[in-house]
Amino acid sequence: METTFTPLASLAGGALIGLAAVCLMLLRGRIMGATGILAGAMWPASRYDWTWRAAMLLGMVTGPWIYFALTGRLPEIAVPSATLLLIFGGVLVGIGVTLGSGCTSGHGVCGMARLSPRSFAATATFMLTTGLTVYVIRHLLGG
Repeated sequence: METTFTPLASLAGGALIGLAAVCLMLLRGRIMGATGILAGAMWPASRYDWTWRAAMLLGMVTGPWIYFALTGRLPEIAVPSATLLLIFGGVLVGIGVTLGSGCTSGHGVCGMARLSPRSFAATATFMLTTGLTVYVIRHLLGG
């Protein structure tokens, strides 16, 4: 499997995520952790709490269609794994998010920007684990 490096698209996406995180903190005083937003939308504390979370999720889901409107094509998405493996991976991510008290966006984008020691430790842990996983799957197992 080949990974294509897309520096401009990656820079634009990162800038938009950063801008969204800053706006959410400025306007709502909330940290933009995607799993926390999803969990709060599923079990909201109030109608007001559900509204901003639903708007964030709607923005995440409609992103590819906005890209389509701007470029005339949808982003290419290739998933070279079996559905069962994706479900298992999703469960593992859910366990990791729970044990780590947050997800990559919460810790990596927002927590590190606030100089949170816990977020630095969490980000280092998931970055090292990701690198090790990719190395094992691609180079040791030949995937």
